[in-house]
Amino acid sequence: MDIQDLYQEIILDHSRHPRNFGKPEGEFREAEGSNPSCGDSVRVFVKIGFPHQLIEDVHFLGRGCAICMASASLMTEVVRQKKVEEIKTLIENFQAFLTGKEKRNAEIPEELFPLKGVRQFPARVKCALLPWHALEKIIP
Repeated sequence: MDIQDLYQEIILDHSRHPRNFGKPEGEFREAEGSNPSCGDSVRVFVKIGFPHQLIEDVHFLGRGCAICMASASLMTEVVRQKKVEEIKTLIENFQAFLTGKEKRNAEIPEELFPLKGVRQFPARVKCALLPWHALEKIIP
């Protein structure tokens, strides 16, 4: 199995069995993102701890293509227990990563590497970024 096959399997697994899927109990900040042109829709729920501005918990609901659902699932795993400032940088770096405009030495968590293939399909970049844009609306 080559790396592309492995990455495809990871994306399919996360889209079929998304992690942290569902509306959480308790108080969470939430934001929605939708792409009317393709029908993807995502709502992201985040609990931010104070005073350290740490993402304590994150979930999502939504429906959409495999890329959108896998990206949301992977996002929830990657951002948990990170500081809000780290998340802001990660969102910027991830967007550049998907568009092929990443900065030298920009850190991208290895868990997100399976989404690199999306850059070959510019129309699908919006699908992968949709949950990240929703997250960006929530964080202070």
